Amino acid sequence: MSNGSSRALLERLIGFPTVSRDSNLEMIEFIRHYLGDLGVRSELFYNAERTKANLFATIGPDAGGGIVLSGHTDVVPVDGQPWTVEPFRLSEQDGRLYGRGTADMKGFIASVLAAVPAFLARDLRVPVHLAFSYDEEVGCLGVRPMLAELAKRAHKPALCLIGEPTELKPVLGHKGKLAMRCQVKGAPCHSAYAPYGVNAIQYAARLINHLEEIGEQLALPEQHDERFDPPYSTVQTGVIKGGRALNIVPAECEFDFEVRALPGYDATNVADQLQTYAQTQLLPKMRAVNAETGIRLAPLSAYPGLATPPDSDAAQLLALLCGSREFGTVAFGTEGGLFNQAGIPAVVCGPGSMDQGHKPDEFVKVAQLEACDAMLTRLADHLATRPGT
Repeated sequence: MSNGSSRALLERLIGFPTVSRDSNLEMIEFIRHYLGDLGVRSELFYNAERTKANLFATIGPDAGGGIVLSGHTDVVPVDGQPWTVEPFRLSEQDGRLYGRGTADMKGFIASVLAAVPAFLARDLRVPVHLAFSYDEEVGCLGVRPMLAELAKRAHKPALCLIGEPTELKPVLGHKGKLAMRCQVKGAPCHSAYAPYGVNAIQYAARLINHLEEIGEQLALPEQHDERFDPPYSTVQTGVIKGGRALNIVPAECEFDFEVRALPGYDATNVADQLQTYAQTQLLPKMRAVNAETGIRLAPLSAYPGLATPPDSDAAQLLALLCGSREFGTVAFGTEGGLFNQAGIPAVVCGPGSMDQGHKPDEFVKVAQLEACDAMLTRLADHLATRPGT
């Protein structure tokens, strides 16, 4: 077993290529055994195929309240990226630790695991819970069944700290996300007789143009929340495919779009507006040519935004741990909104920067990892009945 320093633990964690499309079980088993050697029992919550699992563990008294330290085990792919170091082997240069997931977000998980002996050495007033999930990068999918199970239990944690990379700055908010797929079914014919067919690509283009118009309305000044960057909800189309040959009027086209919604804005409004436009403006024209044509919208993934009040207990604890009340927001999403919906107020703070996340030669600074270690030691002292013991 690797020693318990965060640097050594991060080296082990980076060695597990837990890309979201693959299993995370080797990493989860490593963590389970590491905790077991320290006398901490873990629970695993598997996906339906039993190829992935969440891990949940508790340190301290069997009581309500306490804090969840949450992180996701999956990472994004390295395919096609020009890495100059081995992505799944930790390397160090000029005070930086390189590898896929160092910033997003195995650095935090390594610090949490390294802090377990400190938590065990204290006489904790309330429990510390560890929650490590799968498939965060593809829509915050894995944490949902774990939260559903925890909701059935008598004791519920009081708050959650999610260790996404914020350079250890205290963060209380982020936007939510809705990802949708639109499928347009046209009617094919030879391109020489184009007016007798229904061109699925052209109708998809009209839908995409309407999404842009919706996005322009969301960007109006009266919709702004200056805490966020950009300060409004956004809409963008990221994937499109359709057609088979230039001389065939295309029978099908589909595109994927997403809404990044300010907390408090219901992203399904965008999908509803697009559906109304399709039904009232496009489908009558399409079906006047061919009654079998259609437009279908289907959700791909979604997670809620986060807006934890700055006067909440969760925010006050975060300010204490960070030594700062300069609360901010981040542009990326987290599992925080899901914890919040489960009645567990969430905040975000972790080592590294998302400026390095998802990129080739991803890294976390050694100083950031050490600062996270110190923050978790402060947490252990704060939760102890006799601080500093």
